[in-house]
Amino acid sequence: MHLQLSRYVKIYPLSDGSNNFLVYSTKKGSLVRLSKTLLDALNQGTLSEEHCEALRRVEILVDDPAAERAAMESLVSRANQRNNKFKAIVVLNLDCNLACPYCYEDFYRGKKYMDGSVARQTAEYIIREQVQRGRDVKIGFYGGEPLLSVPTIRAIAAPIQQAAREAGVDFRFALTTNATLLNRKTVEQLLPLGLREAIVTLDGTREIHNRQRPFVSGKGSFDTIVHNIKAVCDLITVQLGGNYSQEEFRDFPKMLDHLLAEGVGPERVGFVQFAPITAKSGQTTGADTHGTCVSGSEAWVSEAAPFLREETLKRGYATYRPAMSACMVEFEKDLVINYDGTLFKCPAFIGWPELSIGTLSEGVKDYRESHNLDVWKNDECLDCPYLPLCFGGCRLFTQLRNGSIDSVDCRKAYYDQTLEEILLQDLRYAGKTACTSRFASAPAS
Repeated sequence: MHLQLSRYVKIYPLSDGSNNFLVYSTKKGSLVRLSKTLLDALNQGTLSEEHCEALRRVEILVDDPAAERAAMESLVSRANQRNNKFKAIVVLNLDCNLACPYCYEDFYRGKKYMDGSVARQTAEYIIREQVQRGRDVKIGFYGGEPLLSVPTIRAIAAPIQQAAREAGVDFRFALTTNATLLNRKTVEQLLPLGLREAIVTLDGTREIHNRQRPFVSGKGSFDTIVHNIKAVCDLITVQLGGNYSQEEFRDFPKMLDHLLAEGVGPERVGFVQFAPITAKSGQTTGADTHGTCVSGSEAWVSEAAPFLREETLKRGYATYRPAMSACMVEFEKDLVINYDGTLFKCPAFIGWPELSIGTLSEGVKDYRESHNLDVWKNDECLDCPYLPLCFGGCRLFTQLRNGSIDSVDCRKAYYDQTLEEILLQDLRYAGKTACTSRFASAPAS
């Protein structure tokens, strides 16, 4: 059968005067440079057998476009069948020692903590349902601020770690933390229990960050966080993030310059990934969302994201690159365990109790309809070259806009505006980006 161009391919002319083109597979992540002569031959069906086979191996050419489309439609279910790793976000509390004005937990936060009974249930559930079934386990401890609940971390991690050793599977955990309590002593105490990384937030320069992420007392937290990053980055991997607004994202590179001046260079932290501030979880449809992001394709985000990525790479820090991925809602073995034992598919969904998918005591109920798992299985999405990068986008954005997960969060406009520049960045800064595919265990389509 004559090989044909994959529908999940984008082609961009190079502006360097070479008369060459970049050809990128959003499905495979492969990027090749083709001359106009070769591209014309490809389009005319006269490309040599040798070149055809080379492009087939990187899935730019395919045997059967219809079969490729069908394979893409079933990819998530096949990945779920083959996946032998369990990932849980465990919400230890809804309390915090910071008072961020944009906090998406604002409507339901408070002094709500996981008690000993729920901690035991959490450990028992993970051991019984995951470890004893031979699955590797990764937990992300979350809040509020998880380091307000260090004894609960120990109560959950210690028995799971022991069971994992006995079962011969891997167990590790990460912290999503504001880092104000991430001191060296605490990290040293948690390392033997499986702590491997911390995801830390710095919202730009000292001035911006202290306004956006002050302590409850009103005092700024920037210097405390930088001090703690310096104190622990030789013990664990520190992944650095930050939440930017439309008005202030251009000042974020100054924060990276400050880290460089403080000796927290690229060799001392993991990946850097900034994200726009999102609207507060639990808001009803029509609520004021001015200044926040409620769509993956907002024009200002399409400007900010590649700008911040370029500035990050320019300073030598590593970041992520586009790869086949989907919302965690789609993955059967991804779960959020709330402080009270209720179960969700995304930590931001805690603001909508109707999106709970069960409890630790009752188990997981069928959530296919409530979470609209097949929302992207339509002709427009399946024929979109960006489908492998989004699979319907972020379900939170749809919930924020519509009050239900009743449509996709289409990211076509975003990728139309940004993907070419992102690929050129990856060529300029080769080796400083990494794939984040959630489908590594799925068979090639």
